[in-house]
Amino acid sequence: MQLEVDGRQIDIQVDPQMPLLWALRDVAGILGPKFGCGIAACGACTVLIDGAPVRSCVLPVGDVTGRVTTIEGLARDGALHRVQQAWLDEQVAQCGYCQAGQIMTAVALLEEIPDPTDEDIDKAMAGNLCRCGTYPKIRAAIKRAAGNGTEA
Repeated sequence: MQLEVDGRQIDIQVDPQMPLLWALRDVAGILGPKFGCGIAACGACTVLIDGAPVRSCVLPVGDVTGRVTTIEGLARDGALHRVQQAWLDEQVAQCGYCQAGQIMTAVALLEEIPDPTDEDIDKAMAGNLCRCGTYPKIRAAIKRAAGNGTEA
């Protein structure tokens, strides 16, 4: 089967019921999406499919019909995506394990709501867990990426 991942076509030969996460990590070698819980409860495995955040740990690869974007596919021409840059500017990551999923969800939020309120951010990010508790920094980074946060 063929998938479009991060702007390129990849051919993978797997059982269509294999979760997308494992097809990406174990077959395609795309390691940004992380395994966290396996039941779509933590968000560490979040990727975008046609711009919408999806938990790749529970989505059968055979059900994927759109363009898949992972954290590896956000940067363009050597420049980080504005959300990735905001994450660095706000020094969000502590352990970093959840950050790819957090960033992918934030990218989708800003595509849908370019100038989100705190309530919008809290609602969109509620399904992404951070064991380090960096939620205030996550909110600050999203506001920075939206252009309504503090600038360095």
